[in-house]
Amino acid sequence: MTKAKNYLLFGLYTVLLGAVTGAIIWAFLKVMNIGIEYLWVVAPSKVSFPFYTVAVCLIGSFLIGLYKKKFGDYPEELTSVLAQVKKNSRYPYHNLLAVLGAALFPLLLGASIGPEAGLTGVIAGLCTWVGDKLKKFSGELEDLTKIGVSATLGTIFRSPMFGFIEPLEGEEPSALPKAQKIVLYLLAIVSSFGCFIGLNKLTGGSAGFADISFGGIEWIQYLWAIPLTLLGVLLGYFYFAFHKLAHWLMGLFKSVVLRCVIGGAALGVVGTLVPLTMFSGEHQIEDVLETGAQTGVVMLLVIALLKLFLTNVCIASGLKGGHFFPVIFAGISAGYACSLLIGIDAGFCMAVVTAALISHMMKKPLASVLLLLLLFELKLVPIMLAAAAVACFIKTPKFLLSVPKNKEMTETPDIKESV
Repeated sequence: MTKAKNYLLFGLYTVLLGAVTGAIIWAFLKVMNIGIEYLWVVAPSKVSFPFYTVAVCLIGSFLIGLYKKKFGDYPEELTSVLAQVKKNSRYPYHNLLAVLGAALFPLLLGASIGPEAGLTGVIAGLCTWVGDKLKKFSGELEDLTKIGVSATLGTIFRSPMFGFIEPLEGEEPSALPKAQKIVLYLLAIVSSFGCFIGLNKLTGGSAGFADISFGGIEWIQYLWAIPLTLLGVLLGYFYFAFHKLAHWLMGLFKSVVLRCVIGGAALGVVGTLVPLTMFSGEHQIEDVLETGAQTGVVMLLVIALLKLFLTNVCIASGLKGGHFFPVIFAGISAGYACSLLIGIDAGFCMAVVTAALISHMMKKPLASVLLLLLLFELKLVPIMLAAAAVACFIKTPKFLLSVPKNKEMTETPDIKESV
């Protein structure tokens, strides 16, 4: 009876934690959107200055550099957060406010990054703190941080099943949660996602990504999936090459402030010349869908490559965040270009290219497809799964995966948790 009571109580705490997770994500994105609206819509309408984008990016990146110099090089990249949670079943929480600020400021600046890295670190730390306060649940607490991470990913990407599958895909059977713990995962994800959607509806917020329709094509045209998949893999190669190049370049500079300013300068210049390369890409996808035909094949491909390049420059320079949203945007842009070039359904081309690109980077075909369900129709799942599986099977050259290490770039203040 005591065990059943504790399990029930732990389930209630999990639901509550999921709701709090959804509320934090909603509040973070709300503040982010308000800040972006003021900085990039309201202020420019009142200030007539030809180099506004460059000026804002330079000043903002300088301030972010000073912030990092004081508080540390946060937020950590999503892969690092997930690796720590997987290994230790916990995440440091003494500096959550500093991480929250470090995650928000580059997004306000228009950096080509997503919010998932910083938010996942904050929620993981919060869950670890809660776990430390609820020690009487013993073994279940080891999964609390993992459960919080799953709820965060499922809510940020508006894809509950992605949040559940992404951290688990590729794990050994012995590492997978047992049936009763799976229930806890799903409870947290559903409560987080439900709270987020509910708050969005109450405040009239946007649901996020636009839906991309699939008009259908002739069966013979499905053969185009092969070169489209290879294009997605090629874009993955470019991503890894830009990742290596950006980290090598930024490794030449020891000052975190200088690195941030260099990243801000690149963001300002590229953003002035090609505005679609700025921000996470979540809302810019709508611009591609509306104006892609007028933009043209060559420019859409250039935008895709610039997006991959700028994302890596931002992250390597210190304007850090997630890479999923920008990479999805790059896949959409390149896929639309292919549609214009070969004359078949745009939704089909975008789905195949993006699924191949994401899967080649993640090496997780199922999670990649679940992630993209926030954009594409269910009828495209079979072809996306096929493209994702092939792209995952194709290896990335080892020389693209090796990233030069630089102590100054990676070190952060000593992490000492306090209860």
